[in-house]
Amino acid sequence: MDQHRVDRMSADGHTADDGFFRHYALLSRLKSELSTMIPSLTLPSLIITLSFLSGCSGPQSILNPAGPSALAVSRLWWGMFGFSVTVLLVVMTLWIYAMRRKPRPLTEAQADRINQSWIIGGGLVLPIAGIVALLSFSIPMGYRMLPLPVAGQSVPHIDVIGHQWWWEVRYPDTDIVLINELHLPAGTPVDIHVTSSDVIHSFWVPRLAGKIDMIPGRTNVLRIEADAPGQLLGKCAEFCGVGHAHMLLEVQVHTPEDYEAWLEAYEYE
Repeated sequence: MDQHRVDRMSADGHTADDGFFRHYALLSRLKSELSTMIPSLTLPSLIITLSFLSGCSGPQSILNPAGPSALAVSRLWWGMFGFSVTVLLVVMTLWIYAMRRKPRPLTEAQADRINQSWIIGGGLVLPIAGIVALLSFSIPMGYRMLPLPVAGQSVPHIDVIGHQWWWEVRYPDTDIVLINELHLPAGTPVDIHVTSSDVIHSFWVPRLAGKIDMIPGRTNVLRIEADAPGQLLGKCAEFCGVGHAHMLLEVQVHTPEDYEAWLEAYEYE
């Protein structure tokens, strides 16, 4: 065999080993730098994240509920947010731990047991627990918005018809027809009967309740209730064409006495 070729193969082998150790040293240095950077980035990241929450306010914020249904939606949002933050913290903690620890050699049996634990815990237990937790929040929330009978009380209803790109509001048993304006009594459940004259729209007053689709040829019912008098803002939550963004609904909540007075005054105009 050519001794020169053997020397070259040996030299190439040493070169490969040198490359391996060079890459290993680079990864080790990167791991060390990340371990140092993570604690210093924790506080700024927390501040930035909390500052984003300042955008969750305003007349259409679900985090500022003005009725029992919206309160249930808000609690669901906070529950999902808390669950997501918990998952994030667990994942980040495990990642930091994995970056800092020195792995010990495992036998094949030990590796199999660890893999099975992660599959069962992360692939079965965690998703099932998350789904059960979300259902425990969402089912009562949806129940509040169903038009169920109220003992000893007749629930009034208002008809809302969606058009491109405006709202038609009708009060049954009266001649009152409003455009882009909805009046409600405070402290009283009201069933909103919604439909559409053209395309699919979606009725949504974020501070009062969730969304409900307005479908041509079909009437859906959403129960809403406002806690106190005030001005709210609704909007179409289903893209319905070029004017969708401007399809807004002004909602005025009165005391029960002022609401009755408004109905009488409007009918006599």
